[in-house]
Amino acid sequence: MSTVLWGVLPYVMLAVLVGGTWWRYRYDKFGWTTRSSQLYESRLLRIGSPVFHIGILVVLIGHVIGLVIPESWTDAIGVSQEMYHVNALVLGGVAGLFTLGGLLILVYRRRTTGPVFMATTRNDKLMYAVLVTTIALGLWTTLKAVGAGHEAHDYRQTVSPWFRSLFTLQPDVDAMAAAPVQFHVHVLMAMVLFTIWPFTRLVHAFTAPLHYLFRPYIVYRSRDDLASARPPRRGWSAVGTSDRSRR
Repeated sequence: MSTVLWGVLPYVMLAVLVGGTWWRYRYDKFGWTTRSSQLYESRLLRIGSPVFHIGILVVLIGHVIGLVIPESWTDAIGVSQEMYHVNALVLGGVAGLFTLGGLLILVYRRRTTGPVFMATTRNDKLMYAVLVTTIALGLWTTLKAVGAGHEAHDYRQTVSPWFRSLFTLQPDVDAMAAAPVQFHVHVLMAMVLFTIWPFTRLVHAFTAPLHYLFRPYIVYRSRDDLASARPPRRGWSAVGTSDRSRR
């Protein structure tokens, strides 16, 4: 079972993620969208969306650092294990709370706003359920590590080596099997999330308009400015006015 879960299932998930994304882009370009509902309600959206996206961005950066960067690299630049884990727990906990809080606001908005709820499909409901569960499980592992203190499990000795070994096509099944159950459940749910990713609205993350951050400003002029800069029109009314003024 460990071989299936940690040696086979990750590659099945990756194949579905890559193949499904290609299929979606090739045959469903018009469906490649967030299906924005801002027109129906914007107050809660202005709060929940930035909180969720900022939180999930910090969470993803933390996962990349924790899973990809080996322990020897952080030791080489003078970051002690205690300092690393304290920062990871604090930042990870805060970012996880932000992500979960923002997502719950979005779910509440979608459930309580009539037009938004009517536009919600079964696909959206499944996506939200899996996404909330995955984030909640990740936050659970973080809070459990905080409660354990110095006895907390060091995932950089188990989960991280297994994750890096996947890229060498030699998965370290024993390392992942040695991790506590909360990590197993969190990783399995994350694989479910990435498996359904190409077939949900989450696919828009692959084409996020990041170039908007670097494009030049677009200058707009108000109607008043345009009216004041417009030359006077020549016509019968203008001539008539000038004749009356001479009289």
